[in-house]
Amino acid sequence: MKPSDGAPVEPRLSIIMPVYNEIGTLEEIIRRVRAVEITVNADGATDLNGGPTRLEKEIIIVDDGSTDGTRDILARLQRDEPEDLRIIYHERNGGKGAALRTGFEAATGAIYVVQDADLEYNPGDYVRLLAPILAGRTDVVYGSRFLGGPRAAMSLSHTLGNKGVTWFTNFLYGTVLTDMETCYKCFRRDVIEGMTLHSQRFEIEAELTAKILKRKYPIVETPISYNGRQFHEGKKLTWRDGFTAIAALIKYRFSD
Repeated sequence: MKPSDGAPVEPRLSIIMPVYNEIGTLEEIIRRVRAVEITVNADGATDLNGGPTRLEKEIIIVDDGSTDGTRDILARLQRDEPEDLRIIYHERNGGKGAALRTGFEAATGAIYVVQDADLEYNPGDYVRLLAPILAGRTDVVYGSRFLGGPRAAMSLSHTLGNKGVTWFTNFLYGTVLTDMETCYKCFRRDVIEGMTLHSQRFEIEAELTAKILKRKYPIVETPISYNGRQFHEGKKLTWRDGFTAIAALIKYRFSD
């Protein structure tokens, strides 16, 4: 694979949303995603008539074995047969990586963005993520929580863990990223077409990054907002996930 030739694109956006026990936030995040009008007229990203680029959206929700009533909400949404919503169910919990792999396989858009269901990330930032891709300047954009956007409530342990894993990524791959573990990863479909992903859980962030960089795709970062939550609010990342991310970075530096 090689980076794009810089030609602007006008595709559908596939929003891949892994869900596990998010009964308290699911309907609100879907409402927010639907409310975003994706009109991009920045950095030269225009349609064929010179106007702003408008993207259709498809929301692909992968329920990863929820047991808290999340599935009841999804079943109700599915009964309405919404055109913009596809729901896929895992019989048992496999992890974020397993859910993302399922979502990537089901997506039909030319650009993908990963969206967590916990309200930490603001869909209003989609335009920031998409503009460099639609302008043909890059194939991959990461939304960074450490580039000056509005940010609230990231614990010290998560901040240090994130910075440590990001530093190790930069050391191992010769990059200058500020936020490797960000949820907001946005890329053209062809970036991961033909890419075999193996990760089951949160180490998917490291595997994706490693394989993107090994394929010589430059990663552009853009500032995003962030409203972090704590463990008592449903935060699922632990210190162990930092070690599995580092192990994945090493593994995929030398294998595929």
